[in-house]
Amino acid sequence: MLSKQIIAVARSRAFFASRGAQYPAVSLSKGWKIADTHIRRAQLHSKTVKVPQMAESISEGTLRSWSKQVGDTVEADEEVATIETDKIDVSVNAPSAGKIVELLAKEEDTVSVGQDLFIIEPGEGGASAAPEEPKTDPEEPRDQQLDKTTPEPRAPSAADKQSAPEGPKESKKEVKKQDSKPKEDKSKAPISAPKAPGNRGETRVKMNRMRLRIAERLKESQNAAASLTTFNEIDMSSLMEMRKKYKDEVLKEHDVKLGFMSAFARACTLALKEIPAANASIEGDEIVYHDFVDLSVAVATPKGLVTPVARDGKLTLEDMAGGTFTISNGGVFGSLYGTPIINLPQSAVLGMHAIKDKPVVVNGQIVIRPIMVVALTYDHRLLDGREAVTFLVKVRDYIEDPRKMLLASS
Repeated sequence: MLSKQIIAVARSRAFFASRGAQYPAVSLSKGWKIADTHIRRAQLHSKTVKVPQMAESISEGTLRSWSKQVGDTVEADEEVATIETDKIDVSVNAPSAGKIVELLAKEEDTVSVGQDLFIIEPGEGGASAAPEEPKTDPEEPRDQQLDKTTPEPRAPSAADKQSAPEGPKESKKEVKKQDSKPKEDKSKAPISAPKAPGNRGETRVKMNRMRLRIAERLKESQNAAASLTTFNEIDMSSLMEMRKKYKDEVLKEHDVKLGFMSAFARACTLALKEIPAANASIEGDEIVYHDFVDLSVAVATPKGLVTPVARDGKLTLEDMAGGTFTISNGGVFGSLYGTPIINLPQSAVLGMHAIKDKPVVVNGQIVIRPIMVVALTYDHRLLDGREAVTFLVKVRDYIEDPRKMLLASS
């Protein structure tokens, strides 16, 4: 993009051309030399920022929006653009303070890792340099210098006043008639007509990249996996009592709220080690058994469902991929029953649901207990019914008596 100095020289060249030979080519040649100096100086100091590396499995994304425009100043690490990927939005920040010189891509464009994104001209504190005032060369003759003073408007002479035609004079009656009419307020915007009842309009919205990827993955799972779901009921009394007793202490010591998800994560981890097929995956004609458990937790976001894997107590972009088993908690939205879809290449997914008081029989007596229905959807190509049901029963036993999780071998 041309800098302000180049634009100024280009405009002056057009001005000189319109004046003909009155201004010789000496001034034009000198103007272009000055512009060339500015171009070289900008090239030496400007820096091209590329699309950053996002994750191993992500090679491109959609440029969702520009936070800054050409001419805006930025501070170091200030967000300039947002790139939408299949899993998460990635912010592109300024490497240093300076001024945005050029944007090399448009919004909604598909950009690849390593592609040139924008050009920044470094500066102190992101402040732009003060514009330089044009200087006249004292060696040039006065008749070759551009007169930049604005000519003052000439006062009308007496002859001009006499020659100017006089407009028709309005009578007093016409003036009164005009004053009697109400004045219309032109500043008011026209009021749009309200929509008629029973309107059958439609609104089309382009699917974002994350939603397209979710649709592709879920349909792939339905087509590839031999999905089957088994259900069970869990009495949540013991876990709810333990949570009520220790939640304040856990919050005080660890600054973390004690919820039900942590107990289910622990129970699933122990059960997966006892039933390794539920933690395995199919690759080609081979079964891959993992010696580790990477637990994915389904998280609902405004743009779609993601399943991050928290491996080291923190979440990074790389944790948006992988996982050997998934837990989905639809109970937070009030779901009573559901059949979750397997997240390939995983072989199973556990679905948690809402807790409801139900009458159950305990030691021959009908009592009211808080019951949660859990569902395990598994790939029948890899797991048989015996293994799937055994896994779900082990999870139930761990939750109904949390002390068993302390006795289990890790």
